[in-house]
Amino acid sequence: MRILVTGGAGFIGSHVADLLAGSGHELAVVDNLSRGKKQNVPASARLWVQDLRDPGLAAVFEEFRPEVVNHHAAQISVRDSVGDPVFDAEVNVLGSLRLLKLSVQHRVKKFIFASTGGAVYGEQDYFPADEKHPTRPLSPYAVSKLAVEKYLFFFRQTHGLPYVALRYSNVYGPRQDPFGEAGVVAIFCQKMWRNETPTINGQGGQTRDFVYAADVARANLLALGEDVQGEINIATGVETSVNTVFRILREATGATVEERHGPPMPGEQMRSVLDARRAEKVMGWKPRFSIKDGLLLTADFFRPAS
Repeated sequence: MRILVTGGAGFIGSHVADLLAGSGHELAVVDNLSRGKKQNVPASARLWVQDLRDPGLAAVFEEFRPEVVNHHAAQISVRDSVGDPVFDAEVNVLGSLRLLKLSVQHRVKKFIFASTGGAVYGEQDYFPADEKHPTRPLSPYAVSKLAVEKYLFFFRQTHGLPYVALRYSNVYGPRQDPFGEAGVVAIFCQKMWRNETPTINGQGGQTRDFVYAADVARANLLALGEDVQGEINIATGVETSVNTVFRILREATGATVEERHGPPMPGEQMRSVLDARRAEKVMGWKPRFSIKDGLLLTADFFRPAS
């Protein structure tokens, strides 16, 4: 199939692009390279350095004629979304709407969207949260992801565009950005290889559902299935504390640092874990990487060259 991957030079999108290309699909990647890297794009894929907000996006559709759009390009910082919700909406909502309109115009057969389960549910009523859990987004970033899901429903009902919204939990793995707020695993890895002490926000007992990037990529491949539709959690169903992540990575890197705790992040969720049984039911997906195995592989990726 001809598949257009937006954000395919970035962290998660490049893992998806690698697997799709390796599975024999013809690939085009659209990325503005604000965070992505050219070297992350598969050699067989054509790269358009393009922003979703630019009119030139239409030319990509006219020339490549994608059968599937896999949409990973986004403004991903929760903190930045709070500071500038207008910019967040321009990229995540309006950019997605332009993609959806072009998809309808060019008769795309399926639209696969990278959403977030870790953010759209907000403070959970029950654990783990399934797809029927109430959505209570607590940041403009989460609001924008949920808004796109609602637009996807509209475009399916009105224009007949099939879609899948993959609600990721906390994705980690090779190529994750170790700078800024995103990616506690990457931040810890980089600092520990330098034998520097990372700061754990609060007491470190807050839990997340960490899912490995290769498992996420496989979910995107399986989402191509004709019968796969709607919102689907992509997660492990396992809670892991930040303190546990710290200790596994300390052992993996051989760092001799002690735990250092800072003030808690204002408004940070204490627990987040998702129920991924629907993913297994509708597309046969289950995570293959345990948290320890995934963290060891990620630590090895960030190992400094000798």
